[in-house]
Amino acid sequence: MIKLLLISPDKDSFSGMDSALSRHNEVETEWAESGNRALELASDIAFDLVVVDENLGDMTGLEFAKRLLPVNPMINCAAVSPLEPKEFHEVSEGFGILMQLPLRPGEQEAEDLLERLGKILNLSAGK
Repeated sequence: MIKLLLISPDKDSFSGMDSALSRHNEVETEWAESGNRALELASDIAFDLVVVDENLGDMTGLEFAKRLLPVNPMINCAAVSPLEPKEFHEVSEGFGILMQLPLRPGEQEAEDLLERLGKILNLSAGK
């Protein structure tokens, strides 16, 4: 089972991605509406991946990614950002972000993300 945490104060912004993820029986999703709530959940639950929106109300998505590292450095993170890829890489370097997502990620981003995560999980399991 792959445990995912979707973090956004606006569930509609992830509706396309959530719909695609729900078609995978091996994926279990949970929601958090703020960065602080997500950090609480991440300290108690072993998520394989968190998907964080650009703005969480109480912090930005990049701030969340930075604050997630000391809570659980083993959780993979994907972050929504409108930045150009090079700029995103520069501002997020060292935050352990697996993938940049566009605003309102959809089915294709969900499939790409699951494929990348599957490769990582298989590597870490020694397969």
